Amino acid sequence: MQHYDIIIAGGGAAGLSLAYQMISSPLRDCSILLIDSGTKNQNDRTWAFWTDAPTPFEPIVYHSWDYLHLADDAREQHLDLKDYRYQVIRGIDFYRFVHAALDACPNVTRIQGCVAQIEDGSEVARVICGEQIYQATWVFDSIFRPTQVPESERYQYLQLHFKGWEIETNQDVFRPDAATLMDFRTPQEGETRFFYVLPFSTRRALVEFTVFSDARFSHEEYAQALQEYVTEVLQVAEYQILDEEQGVIPATDHPFPRQIGQRVMAIGTKGGRVKPTTGYAFVRIQRDSAAILSSLLTHGHPFAVPSDSQRYRLLDAVMLELMDHYGQELKPIFAKMFARNPIERILRFLDEEGSPVENLQLIATLPPWNFIQAAVQWQLSHNTPIRPFIQAPPDPHPEQYDTEGDSWLGVAARMF
Repeated sequence: MQHYDIIIAGGGAAGLSLAYQMISSPLRDCSILLIDSGTKNQNDRTWAFWTDAPTPFEPIVYHSWDYLHLADDAREQHLDLKDYRYQVIRGIDFYRFVHAALDACPNVTRIQGCVAQIEDGSEVARVICGEQIYQATWVFDSIFRPTQVPESERYQYLQLHFKGWEIETNQDVFRPDAATLMDFRTPQEGETRFFYVLPFSTRRALVEFTVFSDARFSHEEYAQALQEYVTEVLQVAEYQILDEEQGVIPATDHPFPRQIGQRVMAIGTKGGRVKPTTGYAFVRIQRDSAAILSSLLTHGHPFAVPSDSQRYRLLDAVMLELMDHYGQELKPIFAKMFARNPIERILRFLDEEGSPVENLQLIATLPPWNFIQAAVQWQLSHNTPIRPFIQAPPDPHPEQYDTEGDSWLGVAARMF
């Protein structure tokens, strides 16, 4: 049985990012096995993100924007990102870039196969792939299977699902220096629905229909929404569809444990690295990969990574409740948030890096009743205590919540 220092199960964003950062660190001499079920030879997705610092993948940024555009029925906003920039990396460029770097390292092995099982152990963990068994000192599992997440009445389970067309027009339509983060000019139907537009030139852009809901749509429903947006909102009569992409991201406050064995760690979506209320993960994955490397180098194991902020998890839970039961209310809320706050404050809040004062300043610009209503609904629906909205019996696991003290100001300061 062949032994490796590291086995990475899954060759998506998380697995490849961790492998790439490993070979770019003092751990470059470790033996690494990367197992993925696909060949990753197609442009199957794009990763978009905002950042105020270079990522390890700056050389393959496909396009970058200095402005964000938002729109609803009442107005449009163009926001200068200042020290930030909004970037996109194409899947095929990412795969080729990382594969080439890994293939240049003699101590890295890549194989195509389906991981059937991961067996933990006190000294090593074993990965079963077909008829082959591999073992390693540490195994990182990025293979997310929704069926392995047992649903609980304590948590919410929405889906962020989308379908996008990359289109080309015969006239100038798009502003290539501004990415449309949210365009709410579409019927909400009691849900949170918006369009997302990444313009690569004045005549070519990725136009994506995005929805937070319980279930995905049919191909015809996505296509109809996209067609209506392009023709009625963008007012483009003639266009060519160059490419398509479609996907679904779990939007849930269900906790995802990081350490799933003595020798096994979950990363990526399986490790809860997707921000549940935005669907963004790429920059969070890069930070997590760096934290894992630091833990290995400093402590000799990968598990000493920062724990998730309980106040942001609480905020995510309330926001998911709002999306689930009052989704149509989010259109004016987002418009007010972006109109009344500096963009840096908003992005730090979404990155979970805002100070308590900044977060309170942001929350103060939003209509409070919507969130109080959602928080009460969350408490009633999921039997999760949140003072001072409702005084509930003591929780058997109080360490999960950061709600000590009874005053609203005390709770709010810790929440935000």
